[in-house]
Amino acid sequence: MRVGANKAAAKPRALIMRTDVLVFLAFLALVTVGATVLAQAGLVSVSFVKLLGKTLCLCLAALAMDLVWGYTGILSLGHFAFFGIGGYAIGMWLMWDRTELIVMDTLLRAELPPTALEIEEAIGTQIFGVVGSSDIPWLWTFAGSLPLQLAFAVLVPGLIALVFGWLAFRSRVAGVYLSILTQAGTLALSLWLFQNDSGLRGNNGLSGLQNLPGLDDVPQSVVSLWFLWASAFALGLGYILAVWTVSGRFGSVLRGIRDDEARVRFLGYEVEHYKLAIFTGTAMACGIGGALYYPQAGIVNPTEIAPIASIYLAVWVAIGGRGRLYGAVIGAAVVSLLSSWFTGGGAPDIDLGFYVIKWTDWWLVLLGSSFVLVTLFAPKGLGGFVDLWTNRRSTRRDDLGPDQGSLRAEEETP
Repeated sequence: MRVGANKAAAKPRALIMRTDVLVFLAFLALVTVGATVLAQAGLVSVSFVKLLGKTLCLCLAALAMDLVWGYTGILSLGHFAFFGIGGYAIGMWLMWDRTELIVMDTLLRAELPPTALEIEEAIGTQIFGVVGSSDIPWLWTFAGSLPLQLAFAVLVPGLIALVFGWLAFRSRVAGVYLSILTQAGTLALSLWLFQNDSGLRGNNGLSGLQNLPGLDDVPQSVVSLWFLWASAFALGLGYILAVWTVSGRFGSVLRGIRDDEARVRFLGYEVEHYKLAIFTGTAMACGIGGALYYPQAGIVNPTEIAPIASIYLAVWVAIGGRGRLYGAVIGAAVVSLLSSWFTGGGAPDIDLGFYVIKWTDWWLVLLGSSFVLVTLFAPKGLGGFVDLWTNRRSTRRDDLGPDQGSLRAEEETP
């Protein structure tokens, strides 16, 4: 028993010492420390630091998407909804606690001390007055508790994924039908959130999330660095866990499901259990990413949960190279940074004489074209170029992407 325990304990340490993991963690640390030093020296803006922090959160979501799609073959078009749910969970606490402090400061100046009912009504009016209400919905019962809302940011996405996955996988829904089902569920959730009576302020969403309660004296330049480091830590830990997941027998079964599910089922493996485990685990990872992302973005609304956001997530993974963990991270980072540059006015307009190309209008066309070109001419994505640069031969099973047969047959499976 002691020998088995020592082997189990040695495996995570051996994974961390792998060259690709060390390179990834070293590069992540270099980016984080470099951005911190430059920010302290005043050479980069607060908005740029927040952009880097948000990009790292999106990389974590892409990593989760690569596990569920690139390694298991489940093309989920609803995974970004879990990302948004994590943002809503932490956003509720941020809005409640900040509003409570403002209300208490105002009411305590009155001659008579406020009652608990007056405090509750004042908080409800402040938060929900924008949708014409002052009643506090039941969803906000535990909004004042940071530990519970942090737990909800992870557990609620996991519970939704568990229930959805159990119903879908036990019915053996797969391929394009499963993709449509995940997209339909995401659309239903976003449409419900758009309603004012959803309890989450409808189309207005939750705003002002960048202001941490009780830390009004702390400048945003410092808060942005806190979130940058937290996002980097989450991505680094997520990458290690992802490598650990795909390195052992569990990862081999996942790849087997992706390449030939019927054969894996014939060998006696409970395919549904493996699918459910990876689907639920990646949903929880997305929830963590969302909980870190939206305080840096400052706002979360139903458009963040719309199906198009999950489609973008799949595009990032495809461009980076599905079935390669570092490829998913590269794809999300490159597209996120380029998107900010093109849509934020960083890219200069091109005057053709008869027409002016404004990249804010053409960015989505450029992104779609890149996706098509990568699919046709570079199926390994940007991660494939990394393989060429490092002269890798992909000898480890956990580095192998989908074979060409599975790429063609996966979406055809009823």
